[in-house]
Amino acid sequence: MKTLVECVPNFSEGRDIAKVDAIVEAMKIPGVYLLDRESDSDHNRSVITLVGERAPIMEAVLRGVGKAAELIDLTQHQGAHPRMGATDVIPFIPIEGLTLEDCAAMAREVGAEIARRYEIPVYLYEAAATKPARVNLENVRRGQFEGIRDEIVTNEARKPDFGPSKIHSTAGATAVGARKFLVAYNVFLNTPDVEIAKKIAKAVRFSNGGLRFVKGAGFLVRGMAQVSMNLTDFEQTPIHRVFEFVKREAARYGVIPVSSEIVGLIPKLALEQAAEWFLQVENFDSSLVLENRLAGVISGRVAVGGLRAGVEPFVEQLAAPTATPGGGSASAASAAMAAGLATMVASMSRGKKAYLQYESQLSIAISRLAELREEMKAAIDGDAESYNLVMGAYKAAKVDESLKAGIAAALKEATRVPLSVAEGAAEIKRIATELRAVTNPRMSSDLTTSIALAEAAQTGATANVVINLDSLKEDAPEETAFVDAIQARLAKI
Repeated sequence: MKTLVECVPNFSEGRDIAKVDAIVEAMKIPGVYLLDRESDSDHNRSVITLVGERAPIMEAVLRGVGKAAELIDLTQHQGAHPRMGATDVIPFIPIEGLTLEDCAAMAREVGAEIARRYEIPVYLYEAAATKPARVNLENVRRGQFEGIRDEIVTNEARKPDFGPSKIHSTAGATAVGARKFLVAYNVFLNTPDVEIAKKIAKAVRFSNGGLRFVKGAGFLVRGMAQVSMNLTDFEQTPIHRVFEFVKREAARYGVIPVSSEIVGLIPKLALEQAAEWFLQVENFDSSLVLENRLAGVISGRVAVGGLRAGVEPFVEQLAAPTATPGGGSASAASAAMAAGLATMVASMSRGKKAYLQYESQLSIAISRLAELREEMKAAIDGDAESYNLVMGAYKAAKVDESLKAGIAAALKEATRVPLSVAEGAAEIKRIATELRAVTNPRMSSDLTTSIALAEAAQTGATANVVINLDSLKEDAPEETAFVDAIQARLAKI
């Protein structure tokens, strides 16, 4: 099977374009394609987006690291963006024919080779992390180049995963990891007061109680305060929701967003979601986009006049003798279909003379069902990925007993995903039930089907939560607080 991997190395140079050109040139090898490059002088950082097959893209990145170590001196580097190395961070993202676990294995291989070739210490992060504290990149990069340089020798917690316990004198250290597609999204405010941007970033980022799957910081860029964010799962926390959150927070300080920017590339789905949200398009679906429909027909994924071709690949994947996708993904798909059916019924009654008195209620239901539908669709892959992380954690612990703590972290994530499906399915069921009284009774069978699908999704997802909690009790009995909190949420459904 053909493999396709995206890699987005970040280099700590955004002012000397000749140096960036040389780094990019070093990574040009057969089988690797340059999709995008972004350089910012205020951040003093360049983000390069590559795509290619597994083996060549690994070699391309290694050559880029070598050239960056040759050209960039961290002792002379100044910029708004936090940095720890000449090649600051290297994430691998699965596109086709690989799993997140495969990309984590690539990260480990590349990390070991960076240390061997260039004597640069390497830290593994996100899905490749060997320690729970290193899952989040900000923890790995804490203190930046100077802080790590001082602590790596004396602090056991700062010892690298690969390479010497001594920072490279000019190239610093590098973080290598694996993750899902990330959207780097920045919002500029009509003020130079960077403290406002920092306060908004603190409010929006998940680590301080903000939006899930959002990381944020505030900087002064081009004379304007910038809220700089990474959206680590744009399907579950879409870009339009992030923008609205920033806009609302900005109003508290008497400022407004004046523009925003995407650093690197963004999936088309993210823009489709934003268009649906801001335009309030009724019954929007990605298949309504002309290019999507053409691509589906041309590639054979969508058969003109037939629905079977759209669902058959997923059904066959469920039937395949592999652990994923499994019951969790099927539950999420069932919930998504339940939301879709309920949306259809509500949409076909909204605007009709007989149901004008329910216009507001129907609009609210359609809007909420659209959000739930997207969340459930995202959970189809999310459940499979969380299962793969659990299996990866068990394998890693067999090799190195010190990595056993990673099992609990993986089981927690594998519990959260089906729990969100169970909660979402319960809400879909409630909305569909309420729609009976305010929609065309001739469509009651569609609502009956929606409710039944939601019930099936809730039952299946709950079973997945329970089995993961049982494993957590067995492998990490100290996680009683987490178990109790999850069981309390289950009881509320």
